[in-house]
Amino acid sequence: MRKFVPAVALMIAVVVLQTSHPAAQDDGEEEAERITRSAAALDAIMAADDSAIPDTVLGRAQGIAVFPGTTRAGFGFGGMRGRGILSARRGDSWSAPAFLTLTGGSFGLQIGVQRSDIILVIMVPEGLDNLVSNQFSIGVDAGVAAGPVGRNAAAATDIQLSAQILSYSRARGVFAGVTINGSTIRQDVDANERFYGSRLETRRIIFEEAGGGTREPVGLWRQTLARHTN
Repeated sequence: MRKFVPAVALMIAVVVLQTSHPAAQDDGEEEAERITRSAAALDAIMAADDSAIPDTVLGRAQGIAVFPGTTRAGFGFGGMRGRGILSARRGDSWSAPAFLTLTGGSFGLQIGVQRSDIILVIMVPEGLDNLVSNQFSIGVDAGVAAGPVGRNAAAATDIQLSAQILSYSRARGVFAGVTINGSTIRQDVDANERFYGSRLETRRIIFEEAGGGTREPVGLWRQTLARHTN
């Protein structure tokens, strides 16, 4: 019986996660919406000075990844699933976005379903290089730490100073005992193909601007990044 209950709980969490995202459309409409929602998520977290990502952090950022509306479901055992985008700094501007997926599991004191916006700020080139690989494990392939908050705050702890990536979360609802450590980020080549018309890997979009980046709402996303990082 003890083994049965966790198994059922895990199955419920998996079903919730699998049904939390609609099927993608071939014309890239879902991907366009994903970009718009990512820009809105970044605007939202920066709107309040006391909970915003510090200017000192964004000023040093090599890349920014946003996973809007990431679903976390837990009934003892838990899981997480999200779809997001990543852009890299290119001098005074930002690259076109590449599409990513985020999946993970957890165990602990947790119950219910929550959606949250997760933002990863990549602080060093090594962290960006890791993130554009085919598969990246958070907390394993690179140092990840919870980022400092407050527009005028600084990365004061040794952990934050040495982390390759700083993580932020804007929650809507209540969820206890969840972490993104151990979760996996993968490039979403199918989404890249639907949006850009070519089956591009993340690295080519981020470093070679292979996607072109002229399709809407790429301009909105780039403007949002420039507004908060320059």
